[in-house]
Amino acid sequence: ISSTFPFESKFVDVHGSKMHYVEEGHGNVVLFLHGNPASCYIWRNIIPHVSKGSRAIAVDLIGMGKSDKPDIGYHYDDHSRYVEGFVEALGLKDITLVIQDWGSLIGFRYAHEHEANVRGIAFMEASVRPLNFKDMPLDTRIMLPVVRTFPFGYLLIQVGNIFLSKLLHEMTLRKLAKEEIAAYNAPFPTIKSRKPVAQFPLEVPFDGKPVKNHSTVAGYSEWLKVTQMPKLFLKFSPGVLINKDMAAWIEKSLPNITTVDCGAGKHFVQEDDPDLIGQEIVAWMSATQSKKK
Repeated sequence: ISSTFPFESKFVDVHGSKMHYVEEGHGNVVLFLHGNPASCYIWRNIIPHVSKGSRAIAVDLIGMGKSDKPDIGYHYDDHSRYVEGFVEALGLKDITLVIQDWGSLIGFRYAHEHEANVRGIAFMEASVRPLNFKDMPLDTRIMLPVVRTFPFGYLLIQVGNIFLSKLLHEMTLRKLAKEEIAAYNAPFPTIKSRKPVAQFPLEVPFDGKPVKNHSTVAGYSEWLKVTQMPKLFLKFSPGVLINKDMAAWIEKSLPNITTVDCGAGKHFVQEDDPDLIGQEIVAWMSATQSKKK
């Protein structure tokens, strides 16, 4: 698995800040949305598969990667607003979304609110419905209430850098190379720079809170159960966000879904089997597009 990032950095102005992205290939638009504490770097070994026949675009969420870090709250609504602005700034139409972790909360929401502009959704380790603490693995159940409480979250994530120094490694099966670790760490050299990383866990709706975010996720979850939009579910075991029970619910509840059992994986699955992910996305896009014709 390559640690190199052989893409030209591009920037576009969104709401007065620069958002960083990379773009490869031509054809139908495929937009990759990463999660926390990652950047578009996580898609580096998947993009080459997809860009052979499509226009693959991977963006750094605002405050993440090489995107600017404006003085904002980094709430769920903020991230959605910046991704919407990014899509508008580049004039992206008829998008296929490829999403994981926080990219899924932003991506599913975008698809729900802009259904006419999305042709399909490929997801892995995603948040398909509001979460409950009881559904989480034990270590997550112990950690989450702590990082969602001030000042512990601030001390552990912003000061202690636990997401990059610990969680990224624990939730990836293979051992990351030192070049890869350096690439993930590069955007967050200071306590202040880690504010977006620390805010994400506060924004995830668990057991109905925060109420507004719970309502947004519940809304797109209900929509996912009825929309005929093509969906690709890349299933990994044991997973973190999508465990065995959640996977069964997805396969039973979401229409027009293709499920691929990708084997072993925890959360940052792009680092464990990027070639399989890339190949399966291409195969699914080819199959769904030929059906459309």
